[in-house]
Amino acid sequence: MAEETKKKEQHAEKPLEKYTVKELREIAMTIPHTTAVHDMKKEELITFISEARGIKAEKVIKQKKKTVKLKLSKAELKSRIRELKVLKLQAIEDRDGKMAKLLRLRISHLKKRSRIATGA
Repeated sequence: MAEETKKKEQHAEKPLEKYTVKELREIAMTIPHTTAVHDMKKEELITFISEARGIKAEKVIKQKKKTVKLKLSKAELKSRIRELKVLKLQAIEDRDGKMAKLLRLRISHLKKRSRIATGA
């Protein structure tokens, strides 16, 4: 009995998007329905429950951040690698391991890009 009250309290606290599919199905089973709840996907369950509760469903569209990749020439890539190598050596002298590792990864990435740019 106490478990059921805890579950009901939890359902009132979180927004529907935070629930698992299993929890959403439990909530949907308490609502009178004409379609099979167990066949629904998470988005369908959320819309079904929100419509039954009278909540206006606003679709939130997740957009990825678009990053513009600059196409650098081979010479520009090489000069950037040299700059990063100097910074990496400074980080090693300053005993900044995290920065040195980060710079090493950036240098490696730029080397790969330079190989692609040359067609090798």
